[in-house]
Amino acid sequence: MDPRSLAFVLRGALSPVPEEGRAAEEALTEFQCTPQHLVTLLQIIVDDTCDMAVRHVGSIHLKNFVAKNWLPFKPGEPQKISEGDKSIVRTNILRVVVEVPGLLTQVIECIRTIINVDYPEQWPGLLHWIKCNLHSQDQHVLGALYVLLVLIRKNHFKFNEERIPLSVIVEDIFLHLLTVFNKTIRIANPSTEVADLIKNICKIFWSSVYVEIPKQLCDPNIFNSWMVLFLTILGRTIHMEGQPSDPDDKKLQGWWKVKKWTIIIFTTLLKRFDDLKPQTPDMRIIAQMFYKKYAAKILECHLKYLNVLRSGGYLPDRVIVLVFQYLKSCILNNSIYRLLHPRLDIIIFEIIFPLMCFNDNDGKLWKEDPHEYVRKRYDSLQDLYSPRSAAVDLLLVLLTKCQKCCFQKFIHFIGETFRRYNEAPIEAKPYSLKYGALHAIGVLSSILKQMEPYKSQLECMLLTDVIPDFMSSVAHLRAKVLLSVTKY
Repeated sequence: MDPRSLAFVLRGALSPVPEEGRAAEEALTEFQCTPQHLVTLLQIIVDDTCDMAVRHVGSIHLKNFVAKNWLPFKPGEPQKISEGDKSIVRTNILRVVVEVPGLLTQVIECIRTIINVDYPEQWPGLLHWIKCNLHSQDQHVLGALYVLLVLIRKNHFKFNEERIPLSVIVEDIFLHLLTVFNKTIRIANPSTEVADLIKNICKIFWSSVYVEIPKQLCDPNIFNSWMVLFLTILGRTIHMEGQPSDPDDKKLQGWWKVKKWTIIIFTTLLKRFDDLKPQTPDMRIIAQMFYKKYAAKILECHLKYLNVLRSGGYLPDRVIVLVFQYLKSCILNNSIYRLLHPRLDIIIFEIIFPLMCFNDNDGKLWKEDPHEYVRKRYDSLQDLYSPRSAAVDLLLVLLTKCQKCCFQKFIHFIGETFRRYNEAPIEAKPYSLKYGALHAIGVLSSILKQMEPYKSQLECMLLTDVIPDFMSSVAHLRAKVLLSVTKY
């Protein structure tokens, strides 16, 4: 089928008339296995004179057909795509990545399928294409980064000999990638497109070090260059001017995603360096460099984020969770814990505890849908993205690791919170703080039930400060009391 006829069929698939839509789908099914079908689809997709809606339908059809038929599912099943067509598709599909960014999502999925089947044997020129486009115009660079990310992720969970293809990519590409990163980070007044470039560079780097750090990155000079750039990104302030007022829209802004991935990278590296004994001499050298030159600066950046939260500023939930996860890794690392120790009171009482308290979002959800409010309290998947759950996890690690300096102080603080609540007049009772205190004794129940002198005082505390709120006029407080008491 020629491009004009195929475009007509694709347009029919968009018809609001059911019969026309079905007829178009049947025609696509009939012609999809004919020679040159995928080649014709690519011609339509890159044709800027064609209606964008038709090109979009064509890209979806291409993605689905490639996913199902690029490699036969059953041994002995005949190929539905000829080797000649495959070769033409591999040669031309990369054009779409750089020329039609609006269809990038579908095309990248096609490339992912092709890479998983054909790279490197049938697509040896792919790395060369990536290198050339990394030093080209912005859209070419972004397209090259998307393809490189797919290529890296093919092997990023592999170990030992199976990681050799990834090492080859790092050896061949990462110095070019570092050059692009260095140039991009120096752009004055960077746009959201620049944020997208840097986000993809961060994702590529993280994928390469997730399982183990490639030996090519263990060169101290190269490792130092990467760390300087990531630390620069981590320390940059995101200005709130011009950002959406809706938090759900604000968290999707590109620069917050860059922050998220930078924090993920530093957390991954900290975990990789945590145990130096089984690592190679090169790994020990860069681990020592990490602790000596960067650990304190990275920690300061994370604490700076928490200070924004402490002062009532905005941080996306995902960033808060990741900062807490990094601090949890710091607590378990003795060398960095010493840097964190002087700030523990602020972290526990001014950052963690306020997150455990009842807030405006809780109040809104309780009022609109109390069943959903209760369901979320038992949703373990929700906990993965909840700042409150991350704060509780960090609190438990702190109180376990630092029992002598923190545990008694925190329990005294909870007792004072109960006392202030009991003494306050009905119109001024701090219900939000009482909720936080009840939450705290709930999560600490397993420790309090075993540790003296708290074990012997539990009954008195429950009778005095917890059970009376079964009769509270505040419904969400009654619900919290029930959840807390069931843990005892």
